[in-house]
Amino acid sequence: MTTVYNFSAGPAVLPEAVLQTARQEMLDYQGTGVSVMAMSHRSDTFQSILYHAEQDLRLLLDIPANYKILFLQGGASAQFSQTAMNLAHGFARIDSVVSGNWSQIAHREMGKLVGAKVHLAADGGARYGFLDVPPPESWDISPDSAFVHFVANETVHGVQYGRMPRLADGLPPLVCDMSSEILSRRINVADFGLIYAGAQKNLGPAGATIVIIRDDLLDRCPDTVPAVWRYKAHVEKQGMYNTPATYPIYIAGLVLRWLHAQGGVDKIERLNRRKAETLYAAIDGSGGFYQNLIAAGARSKMNVVFTTGNADLDKRFAQEADLVGLRQLQGYKTLGGMRASIYNAMPLAGVEELVRFMDEFRRRNG
Repeated sequence: MTTVYNFSAGPAVLPEAVLQTARQEMLDYQGTGVSVMAMSHRSDTFQSILYHAEQDLRLLLDIPANYKILFLQGGASAQFSQTAMNLAHGFARIDSVVSGNWSQIAHREMGKLVGAKVHLAADGGARYGFLDVPPPESWDISPDSAFVHFVANETVHGVQYGRMPRLADGLPPLVCDMSSEILSRRINVADFGLIYAGAQKNLGPAGATIVIIRDDLLDRCPDTVPAVWRYKAHVEKQGMYNTPATYPIYIAGLVLRWLHAQGGVDKIERLNRRKAETLYAAIDGSGGFYQNLIAAGARSKMNVVFTTGNADLDKRFAQEADLVGLRQLQGYKTLGGMRASIYNAMPLAGVEELVRFMDEFRRRNG
């Protein structure tokens, strides 16, 4: 059977070792005789799973003690509204940086349930056609805003902040959607007021959403927000306000343990850089057969977009790649072309196999 490499943007590839462990423990978790899927979320066994997942995440990202970690439901898209509901009470304005598809959606959603105006602090579409990211020094930010929202990596357009933004003292807290890049590189958590990430791209299956929030921001959460949407209510109940997504949390915990075994974030960052460099070199060295128009400093190391410039040829590329085990390489539905998502769990061998196919396809169709 041909080895299958899954380049899906999400739900995405998981480490084989994690899936093997999950298979072994599917019916009987560590001798309990019970599957995690059928286990009480209040049992000591699941409480241990949750505790160790939190601690492993804290260690991997070096999360300071004055930050709380939550495993919530609703996906990152729910956080577009939840961040505003919790952090913008009493503020007239939210600053929003648009750099691609997901930050554009977040911009539309943030102000719907609160009185604050969502101010367009930077527009990467109008300025760069989403081929570059608006530099932080160009952001139009008010010190009186509730927070500044941005997306670190845009899965659809294939752009990423190569250097993570940091705001000067006295400016509003940064709120960042890190769904498609969390744990892929070293960051300084203390530069952010809140980080959120849907698990299904770089951390686990769909169903769990990570929220990392600075303690002082919990005081902003108004009692008028329904408790199931209020961060403070979840913190006060140690993540047990309602039934969490137990099995996705369990898988996320296995992924976090796997990351420790790989040598941590620093080691995986070096591997991610090598994978991205290998793939971009194949695109740039194709003599123009393959094209990536993203500005060099904004090229995503997680989602590499490219095209032949011919829609029919792009479609044939994805179809033929699928036949040899290179799956989910078609581009986003509204953009076309190709997209290779090379998250933490994608091995270098998968990227090298894709590059071999790209060379062979070019020889046949160039």
